[in-house]
Amino acid sequence: MTYQLPTPARPLNIGTRGSLLALAQANEVRDRLAAAFDLPFEAFTIVVIKTTGDKIIDRPLKEIGGKGLFTREIEAALVDGSIDIAVHSMKDMPTLQPEGLLIDTYLPREDWRDAFISPHLKSIAELPEGAVVGTSSLRRRAQVKLRRPDLEVVEFRGNLQTRLKKLDDGVAEATFLAMAGLNRLQMDDVPQAAVHPDDMLPAIAQGAIGVERREDDSRAAEMLSAIHDRKTGEQLAAERAFLATLDGSCETPIAGLAELNGSEMRLRGQVLRPDGSDAIGDDVTCAISDGAAAGEAMARKLLAEAGPGFFDWRE
Repeated sequence: MTYQLPTPARPLNIGTRGSLLALAQANEVRDRLAAAFDLPFEAFTIVVIKTTGDKIIDRPLKEIGGKGLFTREIEAALVDGSIDIAVHSMKDMPTLQPEGLLIDTYLPREDWRDAFISPHLKSIAELPEGAVVGTSSLRRRAQVKLRRPDLEVVEFRGNLQTRLKKLDDGVAEATFLAMAGLNRLQMDDVPQAAVHPDDMLPAIAQGAIGVERREDDSRAAEMLSAIHDRKTGEQLAAERAFLATLDGSCETPIAGLAELNGSEMRLRGQVLRPDGSDAIGDDVTCAISDGAAAGEAMARKLLAEAGPGFFDWRE
């Protein structure tokens, strides 16, 4: 070992957003590092950073700059050395990092499915005609409208607890959350039903936690390598290559999922019009080692197949 491990006197600073889910994810990273190096929790400090995306909750993300607003302040703290590593939900991450920063560590992926949340119903199919559904996700909005054009979809911003309260207040009859978040917070009491990927393909990298570091920080690189999950990395290499080639941010109606089976990978991708009036997709199987190339090729195929104006949302 060529570096000094953190101590309670000189802790490793872990940057994160302040929501309950973000804190749970940061604590999981801390716990895994502590276990890997037999360190006390006091050798790590969780640093909460309020982001612009957390401060503005009354407007859709697309109007204020997209989900990059959930990462900018955290990445600025990483660049200036205020924190040593940053913990992110990978579905919130743009495909490009600021110069000098790198994400090459992923924890084992949680359940990637969406969860249908309703006090009385179990699925989209059970919603009565014209029912109101709340979501802040363009992807989910488009997928719901594609399947059920009769439904009204309203904006549902805020953290997990805020969205659940809106549901209790009758703002909508149903909403969607990530199964991963519910599992990490052990919210078994929330009325939930997992949505099969055949019915609603998840967001790129949904359920995955990534850890960002400075490229020149060899200590962070060596420590994080001890907790990196290779299978999650293989899945995300394919999914994020698909997203990057489409030139899509995480606040665009794009879905994708890579599943591993032995030495093979099944990769599915979907792009939708924001109003849910149309969708195009593909489904391929390839060697795991070819996942990133398959993601790029799938994106290029969909770009070629799309009709005039299909990608107007990118402008």
